[in-house]
Amino acid sequence: MSTTQTAVRPAAGASQPTPRPARADRHGLPAAGFLAPFLTLYLLFILGPAAYGLVMSFFDASLVQSGLGAFAGFGNYAEALRSADFWSSLWHTLWFTILTTPPLIVLALAFALLADRAARGRWFFRLAFFMPYILPSAVVALIWMFLYTPELGLLQNMLGHIGITAPNWLGDPDWAMPSLALTTLWWTLGFNFVLYLAGLQEIPRDLYEASAIDGAGPWQQIRRITVPLLGRTTTLVAVLQVIASLKVFDQMYIMTSGGPNFATRSLIEYVYDEGFTNYRIGYAAAVSMLFFLVVLTVSAIWFRIVRRGQKEI
Repeated sequence: MSTTQTAVRPAAGASQPTPRPARADRHGLPAAGFLAPFLTLYLLFILGPAAYGLVMSFFDASLVQSGLGAFAGFGNYAEALRSADFWSSLWHTLWFTILTTPPLIVLALAFALLADRAARGRWFFRLAFFMPYILPSAVVALIWMFLYTPELGLLQNMLGHIGITAPNWLGDPDWAMPSLALTTLWWTLGFNFVLYLAGLQEIPRDLYEASAIDGAGPWQQIRRITVPLLGRTTTLVAVLQVIASLKVFDQMYIMTSGGPNFATRSLIEYVYDEGFTNYRIGYAAAVSMLFFLVVLTVSAIWFRIVRRGQKEI
């Protein structure tokens, strides 16, 4: 005996039962709770001071008087653009960026290639190259000030043994900036080295094996496989390095204090001098905003390059 089952259909015009929406706060509330401390600190110490600095740049604010002072409008910006000290500090910052960025990219890639191809002791090379990067800026400055010390420094003695007269590394305006660039090269090379090493590990080994079968040598593999496939990594390293070099302050301030004869005063040190030595906080804030525009321009170019690369892929 068979039984028939009839499906009950809703009458025409009757409303269909809508599925219950998933509760948005099921995962939103815990996420907001975890993000709340960071967002609070970010608002208090990043966005808040930045907004206040923007407002302060339009006033003649000073450390020796309370409040924002008299309204200056764009007077601080106009004064900065007319100041020879501003442009010289900007040029010193750009010159330092030019001296440090190309070698920090090329040497980091070269050392990463050597470490990646090392059959044994790869961990040692990673540690050796990255170790200086974790040192505080004050420690790095003291080490290299000892190396550069006239008559007593290690570099002076080493060059003296082979009959070369060492220059006054930090006291000569022509040698001070290259000396700071060399210190920065030794100090920060490890960061770019790690980025390149991570990029090399993402390249499939099958490509190298196939090219070797076709008769490609090591240099051809580097030129035809490694360098093209590291294009995004190189873009990232280049832009991050440019931004980091533009924001140079620590080693310059500790090792030379902007000297000799302001030959190594960066733009951030110029902001520091105007704000905390001459007590012109409003003018220093205006210079900071101009510097922010420079960094923002570099960042915008980077985002455009990355977005264009993603569209091509």
